[in-house]
Amino acid sequence: MDPADFYTGIVAELYGPLKSFSQDPEPYAAFIEQAGAPALELGCGDGDPLLELRRRGLEVDGVDSSADMLERLRRRAGELGIRVSVFHQRMEALRLPRRYRAVFLAGPTFTLLPDDAAALAALRGIRAHLAEGGTALVPLFTPAPTAAGEIGRVRAAAAPDGAELRVSVVAEQRDEAARTQTTLLRYERHHGSDSTVVERPWVMHWYAPGQFEELSTAAGLAVSAVTDPEGRPVPAGVSGLLHFRLRAT
Repeated sequence: MDPADFYTGIVAELYGPLKSFSQDPEPYAAFIEQAGAPALELGCGDGDPLLELRRRGLEVDGVDSSADMLERLRRRAGELGIRVSVFHQRMEALRLPRRYRAVFLAGPTFTLLPDDAAALAALRGIRAHLAEGGTALVPLFTPAPTAAGEIGRVRAAAAPDGAELRVSVVAEQRDEAARTQTTLLRYERHHGSDSTVVERPWVMHWYAPGQFEELSTAAGLAVSAVTDPEGRPVPAGVSGLLHFRLRAT
């Protein structure tokens, strides 16, 4: 499945009710305050944390490859009375009308790009849309394999119309050489006698710090800092969620 088609239909509908957590807006608000505006969130999805950043008065645009997720974002923005400017584009094929002082991803969405070629294209797009002196923030991590006990376990929630929403991991494959993990997810919606069940492969592609730095260099970007989510410098060799700050070379 093309990554741009994953968050569509039933998956977009179930994303909000079944997501395990919402992105904390604080690190990204602090980043924008430091790097300057305007800002751009790549992979903004259905609006976390973009809507909260806009509510605070920060000048932030959004871009996402899923029209369904952007529709949900616009609906939420309307309900909250928040004005938003968002674009339906792929991260690896950006053609936006202006440049930005701050470009960021909220969480490790960059790992959803399926391979190094797509990652390089995305980094080149970031470089092309950075204003002079601008900074990009790319969170990265190496996903852990799903525990055996989690395979088949169902998470459930209720929809506003009373339907039961369910998601579970059906199977998983991991290729260390290719740095990819493909998790087959089952999404279900049950309402009386009406049921919808869809299975979709969720692919994550990860990078060692040196590999990501090489791709950044090829795209005309230099890693200026590596921090934890709170902005503290991270020594070499430390794992976990790392925030890479990039500047144009």
